[in-house]
Amino acid sequence: MVGIFPTRTNPKTWCTDPKSKNPNQPKPLSPLAAGAAEGKHQSPEEVEGKQELVLVEMEPRRRLKGHKATTTCCIASRDRPGLVVTAGEDGCVCWFDLRCKDAQLVMEVGTDPVSSLCFKPGNEDILYVSSGKDVKCFDVHLGTSWKALETYTYNKEEINQIVCSTKSSFLAAADDGGDIKIIDINQKCLYKTLRSGHSSICSTVQFLPWKPWEAITGGLDSKLVMWDFSKGRPLKTVDFGSPDPKSSTNTSQCFNPAFIHSIAVPEIDIVEKSGKICAVARGDGVVDMINIESELSSLRSKTSTKPRKGPQSTSKDAASSETADSNNQTLHLDYSLGGHTAAVSCVAFSAFGERGKFIISGGNDKSVKFWDWFKYLDQGRISNDCDLLHLNIDLTKKVNWLCTTPAASENLIICDTTKVVKVYSVS
Repeated sequence: MVGIFPTRTNPKTWCTDPKSKNPNQPKPLSPLAAGAAEGKHQSPEEVEGKQELVLVEMEPRRRLKGHKATTTCCIASRDRPGLVVTAGEDGCVCWFDLRCKDAQLVMEVGTDPVSSLCFKPGNEDILYVSSGKDVKCFDVHLGTSWKALETYTYNKEEINQIVCSTKSSFLAAADDGGDIKIIDINQKCLYKTLRSGHSSICSTVQFLPWKPWEAITGGLDSKLVMWDFSKGRPLKTVDFGSPDPKSSTNTSQCFNPAFIHSIAVPEIDIVEKSGKICAVARGDGVVDMINIESELSSLRSKTSTKPRKGPQSTSKDAASSETADSNNQTLHLDYSLGGHTAAVSCVAFSAFGERGKFIISGGNDKSVKFWDWFKYLDQGRISNDCDLLHLNIDLTKKVNWLCTTPAASENLIICDTTKVVKVYSVS
C-alpha cells in the first residue's frame, strides 16, 4: 500500500517526518513553486507537527483491463464499495468489482466514443451513458443484451458530460454547441434547454445539491455560468478569460487559455463543512475554489437596488461582475502553490477518509494533485505554514478523468490516454 509515508521515498522525493530527529531535514518543495530554492532546510519548529509528501512516484495498485481504446471517464459506487464503472472511445462500458481480477460486465453501447457516465440517484443498477449526441439508459439486470431502456436524442451536437440531480428527477447533458439539455427522466421528456450562456463548447455541468432548481456549467469560452434551469436563464456569469491583476498565474500559462474543463461540487452532507462552493479545473493549469453563494449574494445585492427589466437585465448584471477575487470569494490553486503546469482536465472531491477534505485534480502535465483545502478553511488564508499541496503523483500519461471511492485502499481511479484504467491506494 502506498500512501503519505516517509518510507516510500526515492532520490527525487523528499518527505518531512514529524518524528525526525534531524533538524536539517530538507523541506519538500515543488520545483514549480515560486521562489523554490534547492537545498533550503526547515528549522525544527517548522518540522514539528507537519507531515506531507509533495513529490511521489508510485505504481498503480491495480490495472483494470477491458477496453480496446483510450478510456474516457469513470465513476465509483457510493452504495457498493469496490464497484467501478468505466467508459472508453471503443464505445464500451466496463463494470469492475475491485475484489475480482477481470471486468464483470462489458457493455457495447455503440460505435461512438462514450463521453460520460452517471448513476441514477437511489438506484445504481440504472446507468446513464452519453455517446455521440445521445443519452442512453441501461439496466444492469437485463443481462448481456444491453438494449437501452430509453434513448434521448435532444442534443444537436456531441455531448461532453451528463449528470443527474440528487434532489430531483432531472438529468443535464452539456454539448459542443454550448447548449445544456435538462431532461426529466421520470416523465421521459425534455424539460428545458439552457442556451445563450456559452458562446463555445459547454464542456461540463453540475447540479447544485443545495438548490433544487439551480445548475452550474463551464465551457471553452472560459465562462462559468450559474443557472436557474426552471426558468431557463443564467443567474450569473464569471468570465475567467478576463485579465485578473491579482492572479499569480505566470506568463507562460497565458498561452493556455482558461478554458473550463471540469467542475465539481460537494455532496450535500459535507456542505456544512465545505460551504456552498465549487471547484473549477481550468485550461491554464489553475484549480479555482469559488464560493457560489457569495457570488450569487453579491449579484442579489447589486440588483436589489435597481428596478428589474426582465430576464436579460440579470444576465447583463452578471456579465459586469466577472471576478470574485475582490471579495475573497475565490481560492487559486496555481503553480505558485505547486500546481499544474498544463491544462487541468478533471477535478473531484475526495470520497475516502474525511470526505471532501481533499480536492483532487488531474492534468495534461501527467500528474494528479491532492489539495488539503480544509487547511485553508481552518486558517481562512494562505500562509507560509499552510501547505495546501498534500500529495503529488507523477504519471506517465495525461489524465482524462478520475474519481475516488469511499474505501480505505484502492480508492483513486484514473483514466488516462491508454486503454488501461489505473487504481491507486492513497492513505
